Amino acid sequence: MAGMSPVVPPATDPLAPLLDLPGVADAVVRARDALVEVHNHPVNRRGWPATAAEAGLRAARASAALDGAPIGTGDVAESPVLAGAVRAAEESGKLLAVWRTSPLQALARLHVVAAADLVPAARHEAELGRPRAGAGVADRLGMLADLVTGGTAAPAPVLVAVVHGELLALAPFPAGNGVVARAAARLAAVASGLDPKGLAVPEVGHLRHVTEYRSAVTAFAGGTAGGVRAWVLHCCAQWEAGAREGLSIANARGA
Repeated sequence: MAGMSPVVPPATDPLAPLLDLPGVADAVVRARDALVEVHNHPVNRRGWPATAAEAGLRAARASAALDGAPIGTGDVAESPVLAGAVRAAEESGKLLAVWRTSPLQALARLHVVAAADLVPAARHEAELGRPRAGAGVADRLGMLADLVTGGTAAPAPVLVAVVHGELLALAPFPAGNGVVARAAARLAAVASGLDPKGLAVPEVGHLRHVTEYRSAVTAFAGGTAGGVRAWVLHCCAQWEAGAREGLSIANARGA
């Protein structure tokens, strides 16, 4: 299921040390195995687009709820955060090739659609799709782009966790950073072969464990080995949970 990893010498691979953190290698295997199971479900062998569509909608709703949208909102017009999350989910399908070669361009587009209702119209041109200046934002985004475009041979679950955590911790845009980070993580999961058809819904797990989610990303932002480990383990566990959510969608469709 996973695509070929780039050949990056461990001595120069910034994510290589993460595999030596206690429990990370095992968590990676569990996440991968869970995702293989949902992709191999009989319903998903041919009818996976319908599962992916439902998974994307559930992901958008959970992602919006993590950023304060009312849970159970039925109409996207009722919540600008939810409207943006749904647009980001829809846009992601068009951005896969861009993500693989120009991830910063993909991030800018995700922000444009996610934050369109969060930024006043008079500031759209100045703020939508434009990372904020200062505080090393451009440098850190550049390093993240290098990782996405071949700068690491780390397993996909680790890379996806780092994409997700770095965007949350950096908060490069004036609004909508949570939705953008989670949409980017889904893009990274598809592009890396972790979840190539977008059938899992890890966002539901993040929402169900929201206190852990927030504390883990705060720990990740601290930059310690223990903090990074806590975040990667949390993300891997939610990919497992997200695979179970995907299985529930497939099972309901096959009933």
